[in-house]
Amino acid sequence: MSDGYSHTRESHLTIKILFFATLRDLTGHRSITQELAANSNVADLKQTLSQQFPAAAAVINTCLVAINREYADPETAIPPNAEIAFFPPVSGGAETENSPYPTIVRLTTDELDLDELLALITLPTTGAACIFSGMVRGETSREREFTTEYLEYEAYQPMAEAKMRQVVAEIRAQWPVVEGIAIVQRIGILKPGTPTVLIACSAGHRDTGVFEAARYGIDRLKQIVPIWKKEVGPQGETWVEGKYFPEAGE
Repeated sequence: MSDGYSHTRESHLTIKILFFATLRDLTGHRSITQELAANSNVADLKQTLSQQFPAAAAVINTCLVAINREYADPETAIPPNAEIAFFPPVSGGAETENSPYPTIVRLTTDELDLDELLALITLPTTGAACIFSGMVRGETSREREFTTEYLEYEAYQPMAEAKMRQVVAEIRAQWPVVEGIAIVQRIGILKPGTPTVLIACSAGHRDTGVFEAARYGIDRLKQIVPIWKKEVGPQGETWVEGKYFPEAGE
């Protein structure tokens, strides 16, 4: 077991595996190479990894899997030299962007400048824009009260950017009158009060669907874009996981 790619033998295939969020902590690895029997599928791989990493077995059996940056189901066959990512539902193949309108898709460690991003999607024909910006909460209530000192955001960057572009394409398909679209996610360590994400849609008028399009954008981002956050505070630290399981190819 080592980092990096290897060759494919006649009766075996060798793949690269990436672990994110909870899986990274439980396995103690960010990436490994793994040899499997030829004709193995995702279910076979999960069984192999569960035996190899028993402390992570419960999460491995229920986590999401992406093969070459596309979601896969248990029956999906594993091709040789594949890059396979294992991760929990996100907290919270790309469509081609053919629109003449401005599109911003970005993962960044830099501070979000909302005015700058709005200016980039504003055209001479723009008369309305809807902006959603999420930020780090200092106090969270779920099963218990949690005081947050900071959040650590992590992303599977190549797939995240592809899926963000897919969200843009879905917005344009449902609301073709929307002009500019910006989807920007900040990653790294962020303290309470810090903006973490921006979804913005512009259009000629306010009644063209910009409100609904921006709401769809943030909801969809939380479903299919592989980004996770770890809450860190006096009570300890925990990865925040979602509940949505994308289907293969979604």
